[in-house]
Amino acid sequence: MSVFSPLVENLITELAKLPGIGKKTAQRLAFHLLEQPPERAEALAQAIQEAKAKTELCSLCCNLSDSDPCPICADPKRDHSTICVLESAKDVNAMERTSAYHGLYHVLHGVISPLKNIGPEDIKLQELIVRLQADEKVQEVILACNPSPEGEATSLYIARLLKPAGIKVTRLASGLPAGGELDFVDELTLGQAIEGRREV
Repeated sequence: MSVFSPLVENLITELAKLPGIGKKTAQRLAFHLLEQPPERAEALAQAIQEAKAKTELCSLCCNLSDSDPCPICADPKRDHSTICVLESAKDVNAMERTSAYHGLYHVLHGVISPLKNIGPEDIKLQELIVRLQADEKVQEVILACNPSPEGEATSLYIARLLKPAGIKVTRLASGLPAGGELDFVDELTLGQAIEGRREV
């Protein structure tokens, strides 16, 4: 039986659904929020609602953005001959922090995982193929999926798919920890991995 009121218990339950947040952390967050002035809670709620309502996928790269195309795709100073393929939108931020990559991106929003019933049609792979068919400027596709079994399988699948098209396909160099995620890799390691990428 919960010692909290149903409203507080509901808040804790919803916070615990966030990634990396357990029951104890959810309780701390809930009580922190409840101890704040009403305007702080309202500002947080409004920020969540606005982000959810106004954020969409870029029609070119499938990155999260509040404009279409996103600022990266619309930037004429970027190298439009190179596309870096990433698992998630948070990985774009990790790559941008390195200042070592100046091309465009494509966000898959997942990886192929037969154990989770996620196939090629469940991620933004078809959008990548259509994009490559429509844009003759692209000369290289860098596969930058996380070095997990699913990420490796996805990279190999994409490489086999793109090879017949005559596009150079490379992968990030070793140096990324196996089983790690790009979002947690330091800028130096990720920058070196970009510089040392190799053809698949």
